[in-house]
Amino acid sequence: MVAPIEFLPNEYGYVILCVFYAMFVTIHLGINVGKARKKYNVPYPNMYSEKENIFNCIQRAHQNTLEQLPTFLVCLLMVGVAYPKYAAICGAVYVTSRYNYAWGYYTGDPKKRLNGEYGVAGFLGLMVGLLYVGIKQLGCCDMY
Repeated sequence: MVAPIEFLPNEYGYVILCVFYAMFVTIHLGINVGKARKKYNVPYPNMYSEKENIFNCIQRAHQNTLEQLPTFLVCLLMVGVAYPKYAAICGAVYVTSRYNYAWGYYTGDPKKRLNGEYGVAGFLGLMVGLLYVGIKQLGCCDMY
């Protein structure tokens, strides 16, 4: 069977599904900000509330995810071309951790956002993978 995008490995579908998962999580966190905006009466264009710390925590969970998303996606997509399963596993760990990060932050205690700290392993795995792919692409690791 031929892959829909022939120049990509068949297993790249895992990477594409991980991108979808990241989009789903990001949208979900954004919807939570919208709901909190109504609940805590924080009108646009205000990014934060001077009165409601929990709203600020909900907003920051989403904002932090958005801040990291471009770097995460570049790493995921680039590493995925060479090592799609590895990239998808690292990506899934990272994206899942964003839920735990957000749920901890939603308590109003910013320290509880560290519940999602394990996502660093997925992100770091992608960064190391990107470095390896770059070095290998230059022909410096021909023995592997």
